[in-house]
Amino acid sequence: MSIRSTRIRRDPRTEAPLATKHAAWSHRLTGVVGAAAAVAISTTAASAGGPLIRASQASPYAACHSPSHGATVYTNAETWPQVATNPANQNNLIGAWQQDRWTNGGNRGLVAGYSFDGGRTWNQTTLPFSRCAPGGLDYERAADPWVSIGPDGTAYAVSLSESNPFSGPTAIAAVTSKDGGRSWGNLRVIQADTNGAVFVNAKPSVTADPTHAGTAYVVWDRSRTAPTGHFRQPAMFSRTTDWGRTWSTPRAIAATGMDEYGTGNVILVNSRTHRLYDFYTFFFCTCASTPEIQYETSDDLGTTWSDSHIVNTLDALGVTDPNTGQPVGSEFSATSQAIDPSSGAIYIAWQSPRFHGGTYDEIAFSSSTDGKTWTPEVQISTPTGLPAFLPTLAVANGVVGLTYYDFRNLAPNNITTLPTDLWFKNSNDGGATWSADQHIAGPFDMKAAPLVSFGYAIGDYQGLTGVGNVFVPFFVKTNCSAAPCDANRTDVYSTRLTPA
Repeated sequence: MSIRSTRIRRDPRTEAPLATKHAAWSHRLTGVVGAAAAVAISTTAASAGGPLIRASQASPYAACHSPSHGATVYTNAETWPQVATNPANQNNLIGAWQQDRWTNGGNRGLVAGYSFDGGRTWNQTTLPFSRCAPGGLDYERAADPWVSIGPDGTAYAVSLSESNPFSGPTAIAAVTSKDGGRSWGNLRVIQADTNGAVFVNAKPSVTADPTHAGTAYVVWDRSRTAPTGHFRQPAMFSRTTDWGRTWSTPRAIAATGMDEYGTGNVILVNSRTHRLYDFYTFFFCTCASTPEIQYETSDDLGTTWSDSHIVNTLDALGVTDPNTGQPVGSEFSATSQAIDPSSGAIYIAWQSPRFHGGTYDEIAFSSSTDGKTWTPEVQISTPTGLPAFLPTLAVANGVVGLTYYDFRNLAPNNITTLPTDLWFKNSNDGGATWSADQHIAGPFDMKAAPLVSFGYAIGDYQGLTGVGNVFVPFFVKTNCSAAPCDANRTDVYSTRLTPA
């Protein structure tokens, strides 16, 4: 179920650096609720989960030719996966991913995967968000997919659609599916801006209301550069109450002031109180401020919103190859959050270097039982002396699940490959204690991933969902070492994991 003036700020279309990063963050950052606390973590890896199932197939856009704008396209490369479980049919899972990544931003299109047996097998279909897709919007590229499914089984998917990644138009668009992800309709453009030198849309997410069929919420970033050089990037909001046939006029709900920047917006909904939470990363653009994980709330389905509240500071450094310094393109400003539909407890994870000297990122975690106060941050990734990154949280029948990547199998003298593993662990007591790692995938060579402007890229986020008592990770890994992988560098995979 998600940056900072002192960080590298990326153009949402090209994701190229727009500002240099200041000196490394101090590891003495303690967050807003006190000094970092200890948490019980088992450091012995458990046995692997079930077999890996490849969800993605050959690219349906391989024959599509669109302007390159000086970039290279990685045909058959899948990145940025996300997944949801159908509340009306737990065996129906729907995911989405980016297809055929361009080196300077965007993709030929987006693809949806769907399963009717709890993730044991998958099929795929195109999503109509770019020219390469049948019946698609008149945009050269698409990016940033997100999927959510309502209580009646209606699925909602959203996209960033774009042309010319340097100055062209951008749009936020949505579609719906009534048949478990096999087909998609109600194609609607929620926000469109034609002048990419002034307005840029990016990073949409969609959340279907779990208690109101036909209602769903979309939030995204919309930046504006003023002639004076000042910059704004508020969180934008739109809502449907008629199953995606119409969407409300977009409006700014958070980070609305001059030189305020909000990114990575994701809405959670408390099924008991019907309260909405919009989580995002906040920072000022013109001073050396510390980024913060913030949220705002709404008790009237998004009509009005509270003032902002702070969860913690976000001090992530970003991930590089420890032996070569080559960047790995995970979005270090991103957070992952999940809500327990039964209790209303909220969980959040992010990258932080504060636990072991401030020199590399690991996975930090905090929780709230009331949506108001938050536990002190704790490290929940297994300490290995090497970076851990891209946390993904989900809740299944009261159990909190986490997936994350790390480099624990990288040898100190290895500068040829970058062995990367994906791990799962769970907590049965709301994050107080965590199980041993279960190994999901790897080691695979991160250097076989598409090499884009900000490093080796598999996505700013990954997918994880619950199916009854089982967790289903939905993730990207590379298929072989860098040199022979040009034809099919990455795929989306899933598996089924029983929590400890």
